[in-house]
Amino acid sequence: MQFLKRTFLFLLTNIAVIALLSVVMMVINMFFPGLLSMYGWMGQLLVYAFVIGFWGAFISLFISRWSAKQAYNIVLLDAKTALAEPKLELVWNTVSRIALSEGIDMPEVGYYQSDEPNAFATGASKNKSLVAVSTGLLNQMEKNEIEWVVGHEMAHILNGDMVTLTLIQWVMNTFVVFLSHIASRFVVSFFSKWEEDSSAIGSLSYWIISIVFQIVFGFLASFVVMWFSRVREYRADLGGAKYTSKSHMIAGLKKLKKISEKVQQTPSVDPKMNAFMINEPDSFFSTHPSLDNRMKALEENYQLA
Repeated sequence: MQFLKRTFLFLLTNIAVIALLSVVMMVINMFFPGLLSMYGWMGQLLVYAFVIGFWGAFISLFISRWSAKQAYNIVLLDAKTALAEPKLELVWNTVSRIALSEGIDMPEVGYYQSDEPNAFATGASKNKSLVAVSTGLLNQMEKNEIEWVVGHEMAHILNGDMVTLTLIQWVMNTFVVFLSHIASRFVVSFFSKWEEDSSAIGSLSYWIISIVFQIVFGFLASFVVMWFSRVREYRADLGGAKYTSKSHMIAGLKKLKKISEKVQQTPSVDPKMNAFMINEPDSFFSTHPSLDNRMKALEENYQLA
């Protein structure tokens, strides 16, 4: 369930940053009440939401490599340590080959302990990125299958998926903050005539309600992020096929499906092996397309034959 964990951590970090910045802006507004009022209430709120949305998304992006390394205890490789094991050497060489051919800086490369066969890429830009694979992937997949996984993750980096995701999150954050304050103003004014209540208790109530609305609207906005996540998986599959081969991609997807079916038929296996990314049907709640749909998309793209 690693991708779900990464998505949850990204969204949680994003919400935490927004909440922190909201508190900062509340304090600024308390000590400098006229600072943000020059554009009128609606204009002030829109500028405020725009700024909060920007920093909430981009701070999450800029710390993504660091947070991933901390969350997964990733062991980083270099050209020398990658030689310790043939499959690690394959991961290193595949990343190096693709980075060189595409003219980008060599990403950080590492592995982490997990029984689940998985991998991910993250980073603030193409030249400041990270590719990590799990020990479960190294142990359960053949070399050609590992190669397509790495190609798939490199395609995420080269497609600029993290930056695009951040831009989408910025727009979503802006709407979330803006609408949450509109809703909060309505609720507070409905119950206590907000315009006439300037006490500290009234202000605190307003900000608490707005944060609750931010969490609710943030959850709804995550459906847009999940939709984009499904779209980018198809694009990354095409990229993985370009950097390796379509046959390797399809073979790897079939292996993931086989592993998933084995997990479902073996109750004694650790439940977390039922990977979110492996056996996820297409729906509004899914971050990845189903494996069958991914294979079908590859098979129907004759240009990659």
